[in-house]
Amino acid sequence: MKWIPAAAGKTGEGMFAKLFRRILIGLFIGANSFAAAQDTDRAVVIERAKKEGEVVWYTSAGLQDSKPMADVFQKDYPYIQVSIIRAGSGVLINKILNEARAQKGLFDVLNTNDESVLPLKKRGLLARYVSPEANFYDDDLKDKEGYWHTAYVIPWFLGYNTKMVKKDELPKTYEELLIPKWKGRKIVLGSDNGSLILSGLIRVWGKEKAIRYFQQLAKQEPAIQAGAPSSRIQLVAAGEFPLTLASGNTLQTFASRGAPVDWVPLEPVFVQLNTIVLAAQSRHPNATKLFIDFVLSKKGQEMIRSFHRVPARTGVDAEPPRIFKGFKRVVQDIEAAASGEEMTKLYNEILNIR
Repeated sequence: MKWIPAAAGKTGEGMFAKLFRRILIGLFIGANSFAAAQDTDRAVVIERAKKEGEVVWYTSAGLQDSKPMADVFQKDYPYIQVSIIRAGSGVLINKILNEARAQKGLFDVLNTNDESVLPLKKRGLLARYVSPEANFYDDDLKDKEGYWHTAYVIPWFLGYNTKMVKKDELPKTYEELLIPKWKGRKIVLGSDNGSLILSGLIRVWGKEKAIRYFQQLAKQEPAIQAGAPSSRIQLVAAGEFPLTLASGNTLQTFASRGAPVDWVPLEPVFVQLNTIVLAAQSRHPNATKLFIDFVLSKKGQEMIRSFHRVPARTGVDAEPPRIFKGFKRVVQDIEAAASGEEMTKLYNEILNIR
């Protein structure tokens, strides 16, 4: 076969240009077809949601947060009534399990801490649903199988009293908490939720090194305080202790109200998730999908930020942005979170918490 060069390159270029145009047209048609299918699917969901008319929302969020969220959603979707069932995470999980045993599944959507996901998933009580809003979330903030999305995040930082500790004196690593300066009730830890740090360090350092570290930390004679992180931060703000490990959004709330409290990240920063899930036996699955989409949307995440929470969505910065930017993070593993009771027991043993 003899190769004949195209005259002045016109024929070859013409063939290439035609092929390129066909590819572009194919991509354009494919993209439009996909968008049209998405629009059609959305329209179907909305029509079905109108017939369902309700979402039963189980949440550990306070009414000061959950009610405004429901109110705004209902303005966007006036044909859907949101019924809020509010309680602590443990109470909600027990309620769901009891309802499942009685074959009376009542909840449509649950949002609470990450420890709740696996027990429900293992019992087949969660449905897969990948929200179209999931594209705006980092991979470590959503389930690759579609069983959960992140409503907001809870990063843990080193909090300190700004009148007692100068910034240049602050520990810059977890190991620096072990120096003599911080020995003798200089740091106050939680009686249970501090196990998040232990769990995270086990993932990063390995079990042996992490346990050895906490044994050394115990020798620093930290104070132990029961209750929510806010109780420890209150003690730090009052000048009873210079340091604490606590949730970043709570530390920032104290700081923004003028308390002598600030925080710095110790890397890696350990991050808890507040998740949102769809019930497998939801009686209102389409209305619930719209509600989940709303929580994950830009509008929903901006509302979450206004509640002094840390939004998880890319493009919706926390207030201030540094609370979820500029540091290495390790997100709580959902599988590990389910073993929280075992981890708390180990944490309590090391720190001699009765």
